Amino acid sequence: MNTPEDLEPLFQPLTINGLTLPNRLAMAPMTRGFCPGNVPTEQVAAYYRRRAEGGTALLITEGVGIDHPSSVGIGAGSAEGVPVLYGDKAIAGWKKVVSEVHAGGGFIFPQLWHQGPFRLPGTGPVPTAESISPSGTWGPTDRRTNAHAEYMEAYSTPHKAMTEEDISDVIAAYGRSAAVAKDIGFDGIAIHGASGYLIDTFLWPETNKRTDRYGGDMAARSRFAAEVVRAIREAVGPTMPIVFRFAQWKQQDFDATIAETPDELGIMLNALTDAGVDMFDASTLYFNKPAFADSPLPLAAWAKKLSGKQSMAVGGIGLSDSLFNSLSIGGAQVEKNYYEAAERMAKGEFDSLAIGRALISDPEWPQKVRTGQEPAVFRREDLGQLV
Repeated sequence: MNTPEDLEPLFQPLTINGLTLPNRLAMAPMTRGFCPGNVPTEQVAAYYRRRAEGGTALLITEGVGIDHPSSVGIGAGSAEGVPVLYGDKAIAGWKKVVSEVHAGGGFIFPQLWHQGPFRLPGTGPVPTAESISPSGTWGPTDRRTNAHAEYMEAYSTPHKAMTEEDISDVIAAYGRSAAVAKDIGFDGIAIHGASGYLIDTFLWPETNKRTDRYGGDMAARSRFAAEVVRAIREAVGPTMPIVFRFAQWKQQDFDATIAETPDELGIMLNALTDAGVDMFDASTLYFNKPAFADSPLPLAAWAKKLSGKQSMAVGGIGLSDSLFNSLSIGGAQVEKNYYEAAERMAKGEFDSLAIGRALISDPEWPQKVRTGQEPAVFRREDLGQLV
């Protein structure tokens, strides 16, 4: 029978590139859409502070649009509600968020984000900007996905294939936004390289059909991501932690893969490690699902094994259903799979655990599970509130 003492591996300190966190729990990045005019409000600051006060050591923000005109749009939900990391008002808003999280005893990284093919033309802070991706395609429309037909029809319309000038502009924008984040007082940088957004579309062969140095085999497809990381590392210096989120699955295709074998995945991870990544955030729908045949190791364990860097596991922690299943059925019950996560962490499979929907529903989730209390269930309607 499990006891709260079995969860102690989750509550040990963790040091990432000189930054020591009091425990191994992080809040996973989750788009909320509660930033009117793309500016985080005092309510947003209070939302993050409550999670810090509830015992979550590291808060990774919702996706934040970088300083590039096509970084965000309606594809993220409400284009007006998605925060950005440029402009005086947004910077002032983020300073308040950082101050509140620090006052609550936590640490916070912004998740730098470019939507790529998930930005609809004519939307976002700069409606006149062209939507871009490596090859001008959203991806296949006949795969397993939760996207309905009207959605796919809108997003699968061809858009601009990036020129090398576009690529340079976006890389520079990541660097500028990282520098702003450091000036604001963020404790590290998180990079969104998953879920079918811009960086991920370079990694995925289905959306990267380029024949130049940014397309082809895994080494070439990893070049853009590595150059983004390198620009961020140059902007923030050697001692600020950088976390990179990657995934096999895409919103366009739940069964997608960017790497068919561990060796192929290692090529990407090592390129990003050489560029300056300190920790890999392995995004999965289920944190404990084996990543490759003939091995029980989940993706986060492979990330650590192949790169030699720390890794973060995420996917269904504390809940009975994955994200998309829970949205379709209206919620998810409490699932005490965090005991399994603690056991895997104690074995050295991964170093950190990212909690998503469970923390939306219950900001005191860490304190409750550590003391043997029952956390709140997740309800789909919780997504419409900022509490």
